[in-house]
Amino acid sequence: MDFLELARERYSVRKFAPQKVEKEKLDAVLEAGRLAPTAVNYQPQRILVLDSDAALGKLKDCTPYHFSAPLALVVCYDAAVSWKRSYDGKDMGEVDASIVTTHMMLEAAALGLGSTWVGHFDPQKVRSAFALPENVIPVAILPMGYPHESSVPSPKHAERLPLSETTRRNTF
Repeated sequence: MDFLELARERYSVRKFAPQKVEKEKLDAVLEAGRLAPTAVNYQPQRILVLDSDAALGKLKDCTPYHFSAPLALVVCYDAAVSWKRSYDGKDMGEVDASIVTTHMMLEAAALGLGSTWVGHFDPQKVRSAFALPENVIPVAILPMGYPHESSVPSPKHAERLPLSETTRRNTF
């Protein structure tokens, strides 16, 4: 499958089969995140792998959007490590964590796994549940696993604005 086909076909899975994700596939997903570009290559991403019943139970206290996935990745960044833009001090850690998350989502899809990006969570509950220090900032939760046989894309999955509404060429 070429990249545009993968990007077109991948959808947010909100119903998972109970089957566990094999270590080899999890390792490949994590490697895709490790290879993601980050600002100045500082690599501030910090990823929590939640695959035990206890850890997944803690996650359920942090967000209603866990979808009972057999695996979840909590993608964070270390603010003590992330690059800050000199012009305005903008911390690029959230951008870096987002790039890492996207790489992992796409690798998961390429491996036949499903995922969905969850941004609706209580960061303080995540910090407390998983004993994160103050400098480690949670950005996204990525429930992951094999899509349930009844899993389908949302009705709006294929709706996209035309390029003419999202891009400008030499008109500024």
